[in-house]
Amino acid sequence: MNIDTIITQPFDDQRPGTSGLRKKVKVFQTPHYLENFVQAIFDTQVDLKGGTLVLGGDGRYYNREAIQVILRMASGNGVKKVLVGRGGLLSTPAASCLIRHYKTDGGIILSASHNPGGPDEDFGIKFNTPNGGPAPESVTDAIFQRTTEIAEYQIAQSKPIDLDILGSITLGETQIEIIDPVKDYADLMMALFDFNRIRMLFESGMFSMRFDAMHAITGPYATEILEGRLGAEPGTVINGTPKTDFGGGHPDPNLVHAHQLVALTKGAHAVNFAAASDGDGDRNMILGCNFFVTPSDSLAIMVANAHLIKGYSGGISGVARSMPTSQAADRVADKLGLPCYETPTGWKFFGNLLDARKITLCGEESFGTGSDHIREKDGLWAVLFWLNLLAVKQQSVEKIVTDHWKAFGRNYYTRYDYEAIDKTDAEALMASLRDKLATLPGQSLNGYPIEYADDFAYTDPVDGSVSERQGIRVGFADGSRIVFRLSGTGTEGATLRVYLEAYEEDPSKQLQSTESVMTALVDIALNLAEIEKRTGRTKPSVIT
Repeated sequence: MNIDTIITQPFDDQRPGTSGLRKKVKVFQTPHYLENFVQAIFDTQVDLKGGTLVLGGDGRYYNREAIQVILRMASGNGVKKVLVGRGGLLSTPAASCLIRHYKTDGGIILSASHNPGGPDEDFGIKFNTPNGGPAPESVTDAIFQRTTEIAEYQIAQSKPIDLDILGSITLGETQIEIIDPVKDYADLMMALFDFNRIRMLFESGMFSMRFDAMHAITGPYATEILEGRLGAEPGTVINGTPKTDFGGGHPDPNLVHAHQLVALTKGAHAVNFAAASDGDGDRNMILGCNFFVTPSDSLAIMVANAHLIKGYSGGISGVARSMPTSQAADRVADKLGLPCYETPTGWKFFGNLLDARKITLCGEESFGTGSDHIREKDGLWAVLFWLNLLAVKQQSVEKIVTDHWKAFGRNYYTRYDYEAIDKTDAEALMASLRDKLATLPGQSLNGYPIEYADDFAYTDPVDGSVSERQGIRVGFADGSRIVFRLSGTGTEGATLRVYLEAYEEDPSKQLQSTESVMTALVDIALNLAEIEKRTGRTKPSVIT
């Protein structure tokens, strides 16, 4: 087997974001672009030489081609063994599961998560460390630094590997094992949840469900678990065949992009329970009959009811949420005497807390929840948690949520996304907000006295690392909050996210519409940030 050393030169745009490197497919197809980044991973993660690597992706356009390149480079860089999902497929949670289960030296995951796929759309790559979680900033910084100085990469000469046949083959000195991408993950879910009890729920004839895989990676996982192991009727999983362009849809499980599923929860023949997951399988949306569960509420309800679930019946050590996520989980933790941590956005910030056993459950408002079973958020895990809870409580989704509000209060919550706005305009908007922070406390806006205003900074309680400028918070005396943040998950321009939260303790006022409750806070946010003036946008791209 011949190993070629290819001369290259750096690209200036390969700094990973919160979830790896994401660009348009055509950027990754630029000669040497993918190879440079992969070589930077191998150059900085020295344990991979002679070690084991997990490799797979969400099946989007360019997934197979990229895997062929990475396999040849793994051989060229002395990787001893590569575990690859059949067809090049692995959900992000399943990849984390495999890294941990087989104690590998890390994994390369090919995905742009909930972003659209296709030849003119998005692609992404990230490295997960041996704990199964996204690389921390120290690792991504090292990878980026290497991309700025790279001059060559090593790649083996080889014909394409057949990714569709289970079994083991060799590429030079490297063993490549094509594995079932579903089995180990499904086995882990069986260990965490009471499958017998959930199966009885489906067999009762009184329960109906639909799961929308959005033509993304979770189709095979949901079909095997829900219809295969749990006995849900055929057709429970819709849009279950992964497609390179996600069927032309946007694989983001929210009320806008999963409109087909939302429609199935309404009307005389509505299903009792509905759920969806995203492009790479790490996000989730939970719906009841004519009822939407916010991700913030979902996390809080999981914390309050973990003792009812098989894998968590022995108790949980604590909970963490990302800063923009509502404070609903904090209220549960306070009543139960549990530690609660507020972290920056990005699942990697939960990793240290999980590894140190300071928390068991964690989540973020952007439709992500998870636990210490892996080191990624996990869409199907969240769906199974809810199914297990429904089977135990024998109540509707709406009843479970409204009872929770009565016990802990309701945190009304919404998010406004302004997508693909000019990056310079977005940064100027945030800079203007920062300039106002010192003068805001003590002011009253639309009758809302401001109690605090800051740019969130986080000191990791495990390793002492500090992350600054993580989002601007404006907190009011009644517990309401507005948060402004620029997202790092897009590939074009910038996404401004505005998070709004209002707390209501009185059960008689907990059934108002979120829109009506948020009207005053929306006006404050729009005026305070001067969004229309600075971006030209008269309305958000998406409201969730």
